[in-house]
Amino acid sequence: MREIVLDTETTGLEPSEGHRIVEIGGLELYNHLPTGRTYHQYINPERGMPLGAFQVHGIGHDILETPGQPVPGGVTLRDKPVFARIGQAFLDFVGDAQLVIHNASFDMKFLNFELERAGLPGLPFNRATDTLMMARTKFPGSPATLDALCRRFGVDNSMREKHGALLDSEILAEVYLELIGGRQPDLVLGSADPARSASGEALTWRPRSRPEPLPPRITEAEQAAHAEMLAKLGDAAIWRQSA
Repeated sequence: MREIVLDTETTGLEPSEGHRIVEIGGLELYNHLPTGRTYHQYINPERGMPLGAFQVHGIGHDILETPGQPVPGGVTLRDKPVFARIGQAFLDFVGDAQLVIHNASFDMKFLNFELERAGLPGLPFNRATDTLMMARTKFPGSPATLDALCRRFGVDNSMREKHGALLDSEILAEVYLELIGGRQPDLVLGSADPARSASGEALTWRPRSRPEPLPPRITEAEQAAHAEMLAKLGDAAIWRQSA
């Protein structure tokens, strides 16, 4: 199973109000294990950066809307590509994978706004696994922010001084694996680098049945003791009932 843990950074909260994506980060999982493949792209939003958004993610100090002294540091955006230039490459990376997003409704509305604006196919919302909703369901009444979940699961987020799409994706991948029960929740020994059939199709390794069952380890004395116990229990004993 291929999944992409995904995060975006934006100029604001609503694309309908003219806000745009400025960063996309994604990390690939295969059978719930990181493969090492990532996607990361800064994007020129073709508009100014509100100071409030800049203070959250530190991106776009060169296009700040606030007049006055320039703010030092951060990531410049004037020389970055617009979304229309990178949209297809983003879709190619995502492919048909399930998306894992914290507060999926926010990121999906921005991604689909940008894709539609670029004349590219959108992403169906049912392809998104929302870790925010997972956390609220699993821990009702408890804080469900990414930082709060890092504290709950002991995930190191010390590098997260500001929001960043790729770093947040890496942190979210660890949180997601904890939410679903650990790194191997389905008890199948998956591989981050899956084998391929002759046709190129990914193969998932699963244990095969033994050709010969293991011999019983119970002794004759133990079998006799068990039979004696059943005799004392009578015909109603559940051990006498066939499956």
